[in-house]
Amino acid sequence: MFLDRVKISIKAGNGGNGSTSFLRNAMTAKGGPDGGEGGRGGNIIFKSTQSMNTLYDFRFHKKFVAENGENGAKKLQSGANGKDTIIKVPCGTVIIDAKTNKIIADLNEDNMEFIALRGGKGGHGNAYYKSSIKQAPHFSQTGELTVAHEVILELKTIADVGLVGFPNAGKSTLLSCISNANPKVANYPFTTLYPNLGVCEVKGQTFVVADIPGLIEGASEGLGLGHYFLKHVERVRLILHLVDISQSDGRDFISDYFTINDELQKYNEQLAKTPQIIVFTKIDLVDDAVLKARLDKFKKEVGDKFLCISGATFQGIEQLKLATLEQLSKLPKKPPLKVEDYDFDNRDYSSIKITRDDEGAFVVSGGKIDNFIRGVVLSDTRSFAYFQNRLQEMGIIALLKEKGLKNGGIVKIKDITFEYTE
Repeated sequence: MFLDRVKISIKAGNGGNGSTSFLRNAMTAKGGPDGGEGGRGGNIIFKSTQSMNTLYDFRFHKKFVAENGENGAKKLQSGANGKDTIIKVPCGTVIIDAKTNKIIADLNEDNMEFIALRGGKGGHGNAYYKSSIKQAPHFSQTGELTVAHEVILELKTIADVGLVGFPNAGKSTLLSCISNANPKVANYPFTTLYPNLGVCEVKGQTFVVADIPGLIEGASEGLGLGHYFLKHVERVRLILHLVDISQSDGRDFISDYFTINDELQKYNEQLAKTPQIIVFTKIDLVDDAVLKARLDKFKKEVGDKFLCISGATFQGIEQLKLATLEQLSKLPKKPPLKVEDYDFDNRDYSSIKITRDDEGAFVVSGGKIDNFIRGVVLSDTRSFAYFQNRLQEMGIIALLKEKGLKNGGIVKIKDITFEYTE
């Protein structure tokens, strides 16, 4: 099954907790604090690979969580860092923030890596808090907790050349003629249900060709199958626009040509500017006089730059391969998609927000508070004293007074509620 768009959940590992420990051995009855640091949580990393060409692996596996960091231990032993979770995706995968719909990464080459989420920081052990006035801190810091994010993976096929045209225009047949691909070929519309890739070799050089499932009028607005796959032609450097000049499906070949170009224009203006080679197919089904008349009509109404081929008899195939190689030699690779300039994994360590609840208590919140509160142990009086001192040092008490805090006022910080006394 071909799958080219899926939403998944990702979460980096939590940081390990710092340790509260004191040196105790036969020679030392009351040693100093020796609690070690907690380990960092594992990262979430996306890595592109050419060994995949669909997102089918994500059909049922949609939740990825990195390993948590280990807790610190006595004797100043730091906890091990959590293992990173590496998520392999096909080359050409675009990663989108599901919340904002912004592009955060474009893995358009083999073995590219993108760290989407970084693991939580490990907490400090009690040895970290030792000072000249805190000889025996009985508290440590918990590890940083991470949050889950949802991202959308969207595959945009990596190819040099894209074959576009109406259903049954001969795209799959041409791909089988010029490359090592063996697509399904049949004489009915929508034989191809997903993009096929093939490698074409000409004069010792190779290029990748993508057979894009048939477009129809209205494809850019969601009609037919083409709207699912227009994104796969966005990256190609050259379009081979196949037109069935035999009119075997009863349509006018010139109208077909303009209709497909119109759909490309509606979908993406830049895509419509991609260089094209117009290729008239199935010339073996038309006698010479009719073919000449139709080609003359096209020259008069559109232009005289086109090639004629027959996949059944291989007529014109080598000429088309050479013309394609010549065009590609003049065309640079398309640049990667523009990645939004913002931090997807932004973590707030500095904000402080003060509000009042319905009972008039002062409620202090924000990123700076979330980070600071990890080192507070309510059950330990010395930890709570450290907490109160830090409120003064961080300027939070001064901010509360500016907001109207007076002696006896109630302050709430996370799960901590206390009465302020001067």
